[in-house]
Amino acid sequence: MASLKEIKTRIASVQSTRKITSAMKMVASSKLHHAQYAIECMLPYEAMLEHILRTFLVSTPDTETPFDVQRPVKRVALLVFSSNSSLCGGFNANVIKLMQQAIDEYRSIGLTDKDITIYPVGRKVAEAAKKRGYTCVCPYPNLADKPNSEECRNIAKELGQKWLDGEYDKVEIIYHHFKSAGSQILQRKNFLPIDLEEELSANTERDLSSDLTTKAAQDYLKRKGKTAEQKTGNETVVPLNDDFIVEPDLQTVLRALVPKLLHHMVFTALLDSNASEHAARMVAMQTATDNADDLLRSLNLQYNKSRQAAITSELLDIVGGTVNN
Repeated sequence: MASLKEIKTRIASVQSTRKITSAMKMVASSKLHHAQYAIECMLPYEAMLEHILRTFLVSTPDTETPFDVQRPVKRVALLVFSSNSSLCGGFNANVIKLMQQAIDEYRSIGLTDKDITIYPVGRKVAEAAKKRGYTCVCPYPNLADKPNSEECRNIAKELGQKWLDGEYDKVEIIYHHFKSAGSQILQRKNFLPIDLEEELSANTERDLSSDLTTKAAQDYLKRKGKTAEQKTGNETVVPLNDDFIVEPDLQTVLRALVPKLLHHMVFTALLDSNASEHAARMVAMQTATDNADDLLRSLNLQYNKSRQAAITSELLDIVGGTVNN
C-alpha cells in the first residue's frame, strides 16, 4: 500500500492536471463558439449559390462545364485538413487513417507514391505525410489555425488550373464535417472532376445553437438529425421559370459560378475542420476533467482509509503498551 505522503503527492498532481484540462476545455469552447459563428455567416451564401446552380441544372440538365470531364486516373491530388496541435482525441489520427486508406486504394489500381500529391492543411497531417515519404505541397502552414477565404480561393484556383492542364486527373478532399458540437463526421469528397448534382445534394443539416457535448445532448442531436432528414428527404427542386434568359450565355455563367463553387467547397471544408477540431478538443478535455474527478475521489478515499488505518495502528500500539505496563 502506498504511503500517505505518496498519495498526497499524487492528489496534488491530479488536481494540477485537472486545472489545466478544465482551462483548455473552456478555451476550446470559446474558440468553438467563434467557429460556429463563422459557419453560420457562411451558410446564406452557400444556400444562394446552390440555389442558382440547382435552378440552372434543372432548366438545362445536359449542361457541361470544363470541370466535369472524366479522364483515366493517372495522377491524383489529396487536399487533407487536420490541426496544428494535438490534445483533440482521435481527430488527427482519423484524418491520417482515411488519407492512408485513400492512398492504398489508388495503389491497388496501379498508381505509385510519385503519382499521388498531398496538399496538407495543418501541421499534423503534413508531418505524417512527410514521415511516410509522400509528395507534399505546403504553401499554407497557418491556415488551420486562422481560416482565410482568400487563401482558400488560391488553393481552389491552383488545383483547378492544374486539373485543367492535365497535371491531375482527380482531386479529393478529406476533412471532418461539423454537424454539431457532439457530432463530427469524417468526409472524403470528390473535388475534381466536379459532379454538380452530387455536390449540391449533400446533407447540409447542422445544429449551431448548442455546444453541449454530454451523452444526453448527443442522443438528442441524433434524434433531431433523424427528424430533419425525414422532413427534407422528399424535397425536390423545381425551376422557377422554364424560359430563362441568361446573358451572355449559360456556359459563360457556369464558367464563372463553378470556380466560386470550388472556392466555396475548400472554404467550407476548412471551416468545418476548424470547428470540428475545437469540438473534439472540448470533448477530449471534458472527458479528461471527468476522469480526473473520478481519480481524485478514488485517491481521497484511499488517503482517508490509509490515514484511518495509521491512526488505528497507533492507538493499538498505545493501548498494547499500557496493558503491558
